[in-house]
Amino acid sequence: MNYYIITGASKGIGRALAEELLKDENNQVVGVSRTCSIKHPNYRHQPLDFSDIEAVEHNLQKVFLAYKDASQLVLINNAGVLGDIGYVGENVPNERFEFVFDVNVIVPAMLMNTFLQVYQQHPAQKVIVNVSSGAGQYPIDGWASYCASKAAIDMLSQVVQLEQDKRGSGVKVYALSPGIVDTNMQGQIRESDASRFSTVEKFRQYKANNELAQPEEVARKMVNFLNSTNEYKEVLVSVRDMP
Repeated sequence: MNYYIITGASKGIGRALAEELLKDENNQVVGVSRTCSIKHPNYRHQPLDFSDIEAVEHNLQKVFLAYKDASQLVLINNAGVLGDIGYVGENVPNERFEFVFDVNVIVPAMLMNTFLQVYQQHPAQKVIVNVSSGAGQYPIDGWASYCASKAAIDMLSQVVQLEQDKRGSGVKVYALSPGIVDTNMQGQIRESDASRFSTVEKFRQYKANNELAQPEEVARKMVNFLNSTNEYKEVLVSVRDMP
């Protein structure tokens, strides 16, 4: 049996990915999110609010159960927030930086740490996928906290892979960029004021011109990726490069 632990599984890419994986009866999915939107005999929902770090810490053991029959264990850190769009020093309250980094970096780091601790001796193949963004590699005005958090998740992924290689554990770690996808986050981006985000019109045109990828399309490519991770040697990967 394959076990996939997916954060942010109640909507967007996370939900589409969970539903795609559940088409295979050999897959079990654990959805970690505030709400549950999937009903399936092979799906288990674990409620967690990633903005509440203390609650996450106290409930991690409910996520990473023994799963003794697992032949593959996969953690997919998909949940993420854009945060407030605005220029540093002008529009963004200090506490909003904390919120974005808690959800986008701190909690994924805690989940990775616990995943590796709990399953260290488990014989199953182990894979960690952190959903990243091109924004982690290219600066975008108004997106300081989001860009910085995704840059952090990219480097965290690379460091953990380096460590696992040195331990000879066989664990695979990836930071996967899904591209520009038609999700609620894109809706938030399009509603931005141009004074806080100079290229907002470009993102509006993506929607108007039907250039956004659909979550279901991205999920299909991600499942193909998960089924062929041995073909990917680099930590940083992009859905756009996948067939």
